[in-house]
Amino acid sequence: MKKLLIVSHVPSDNTRLLSSWVVAGAGTGRVEVELTPPLQTGPDQVLAADGVILGTTENFGYMSGAMKDFFDRIYYPCLEETRGLPYALFIRAGQDGLGAKTSIERIVTGLGWRAVQEPLICRGDVAEFRNPCHQLGELMALGLEQEIF
Repeated sequence: MKKLLIVSHVPSDNTRLLSSWVVAGAGTGRVEVELTPPLQTGPDQVLAADGVILGTTENFGYMSGAMKDFFDRIYYPCLEETRGLPYALFIRAGQDGLGAKTSIERIVTGLGWRAVQEPLICRGDVAEFRNPCHQLGELMALGLEQEIF
């Protein structure tokens, strides 16, 4: 069975909702789904995953500090072992989300990970992102299950 790791920073009710919708979408397939906060996620979990969904808040035009800490800890242990790892990204944005998006894309480019969807920037009323978040999780899980990526 394929394993999907969802690393999501959820400091608020809105970000918890976004993450729950991503998890619900991912749970529609036959893929093992693990949701974990960035501060509690280590290299072994990334190395065991067949795909990753990253979720972060936009803080001061950048990814959350928790997500940055996650990347600091997993970067070198995963650098050579996870090249080509499929990933997707969602951002809870207070501004335009582009700073958070760009900072994460730089790091995953260095890791050699492969984006399988356009990043989902969730700005405005969180309820508007129920279906897009569900679809993000569902498409990632189905892609892994059917070995599309």
